[in-house]
Amino acid sequence: MDKDILTTAEAAKILGVSTRTAQLLIEGGSVPSWKTPGGHRRVYRADVEGLIDLPLAAAAAPPSARILAVASAPRAALYRDLAVGLAEGEALVFDDPSAAERALSQAPPRILIIDIDGADPARMDQLHRLADEASGVRILAVGAGSAGDLPRARAVETPKAAFEAAREVLGQGLDKAAAAPYPLALNEAHRLVALERTGLLDTPPEEAFDRLTWLAARALEAPISLVTLLTPARQWFKSRLGLDMAETPRSWAFCNYTLMGKEVFSVEDLSADPRFADNPAVAADDGFRFYAGAPILDEDGYPVGSLCVIDRKPRVLTSDQSRALMELARMGSTEVRLRGAQRRLRQATGRGDAKAPPPAPPRRG
Repeated sequence: MDKDILTTAEAAKILGVSTRTAQLLIEGGSVPSWKTPGGHRRVYRADVEGLIDLPLAAAAAPPSARILAVASAPRAALYRDLAVGLAEGEALVFDDPSAAERALSQAPPRILIIDIDGADPARMDQLHRLADEASGVRILAVGAGSAGDLPRARAVETPKAAFEAAREVLGQGLDKAAAAPYPLALNEAHRLVALERTGLLDTPPEEAFDRLTWLAARALEAPISLVTLLTPARQWFKSRLGLDMAETPRSWAFCNYTLMGKEVFSVEDLSADPRFADNPAVAADDGFRFYAGAPILDEDGYPVGSLCVIDRKPRVLTSDQSRALMELARMGSTEVRLRGAQRRLRQATGRGDAKAPPPAPPRRG
């Protein structure tokens, strides 16, 4: 008789995927699971078989990590400052409710934050319409008495409290990440599923990403430039310039810190920073000294990788260089999101599988 309770390896065999992919599906919540007293994951066969008729990428798709926030112009700046430090996803901030409504219709977020502080009756009408349009979206309302002013809204007192509540929602249903020598977002398990879904890991070089590392190295006058992807154990380089190795242990990755924010993360002298001074890439002879990186986000707001530059001498990042690196990373995000749109189109039309498009041929000359 077939077993009703399966190990991860047995689930992988039924789904026809690698054990690693099955692990990501299970840890990301696509398959309900529990842990044995010995710490091993177990799943019900019925739950695994329920995924068989779904395209793998659809089954593995993590929930959106996008947040929309709408606030009056004076308070919107505060929300944008909070958005910069959001490790679990991407927050888009609007002061115009109509603009927020358009964004909502184009790509429904996981969470909608509505600030009603100081809203006059006309603006409240707009905010009501926005909340009405947000079917299936978690709504957080900021302001005194706000829960009674908007349907389905949970009241929070301050913008900071709203972002703290949003982080809890984005990490809901996931086991707390094991202790690591680097920071991790609450929804790291979902980020790993999103990374796997890109289809970029362990693929050949591609011109679209090699162009980014070349431009970043030239714009910042840096000898090393990388597009990095962070798995549970590895930092793998989708594109690299000025570096021979193709990957490092994840614990070596300065980009762990880049993925915890939405702007450029830089360190002028790695050897003088207690977070990195003992890093093998820093402590070695001729070790790294300067680092600057910016996150690359997928279509659901997950930071799947980063674009970074490295130097073997301490440096100060100028504002123009920081802007250049950020804009190039956004180009990387656009490339990843375009591939995601193509994948979803193939799924919707029933053509092909969910793999990333084949890489472009290498450049000549």
